[in-house]
Order: sequence, then structure tokens, then C-alpha cells
Amino acid sequence: QLQFVESGGCSVQSGGSLRLSCIGSTFNVAEFAIGWFRQTPGKEHEGFACITNTGSDEYYLDSVKCRFTISRDNAKNTVYLQMNSLKPEDTAIYYCQAESFGPLSSLEHMCTLPMDYWGQGIQVTVSS
Repeated sequence: QLQFVESGGCSVQSGGSLRLSCIGSTFNVAEFAIGWFRQTPGKEHEGFACITNTGSDEYYLDSVKCRFTISRDNAKNTVYLQMNSLKPEDTAIYYCQAESFGPLSSLEHMCTLPMDYWGQGIQVTVSS
């Protein structure tokens, strides 16, 4: 059983910053690729930042490149998402997700489709 604890969601003004944390409470996150996905009403579930199990590679959607940074500390069993220069269109429920990763895995492909395991989600609201 995989369980996540997500924290760091908040309401901020446009241009502000937030840091989200995804903690594997019942499993070793080092065995999994981790992705951050988000969902807003009327929009598709969107994977925008993903990282390999070792942190050797990262993938970002163009809309968040240079603004968001995903990182991981396997010793702390935690993945982080640093979000800078936030925009109102970033408002969404953010989900930490995980999927087994191997030598033949494609990080970009994993980030395009929903992963196998989800966190409970956390609200991020960016006001004008």
C-alpha cells in the first residue's frame, strides 16, 4: 500500500512562491518515479513536473519551466516542488503521484498520463 502526505498548499498573490512537499509515509519513495499533477474544473488532469526514482532526470511541462522545480531527498523519503512566479492560472488542486520506474521507463510518458498512485491532493490558490 502506498500512502502520501502532501503539505504546503496556500493562498498567495500573483508573483508569489510556494513550496509543496510529498512524503511517502508507508513506502520508500526511492523505488518510484514521482510526478506532480494538477486539476481544475473544466480542465484535464495535467502532469507538469516529474522526476526519476534516483533524481537523475527531470521533466517539466513548458508552461512551468523556469518557474517550478522538482527535487527529491530519498534519505528523508520526500519529494519537493518549489513554485515561483505563480500566476492565477496555476490555481488548482495539486497531487503527488508515484509509479514504478525501470531502465526502459520513459519519464516524459509517465508524466503525460496519470500515474498508478495518488496523494489526497492539496489546494493552491493564486489571486490576482
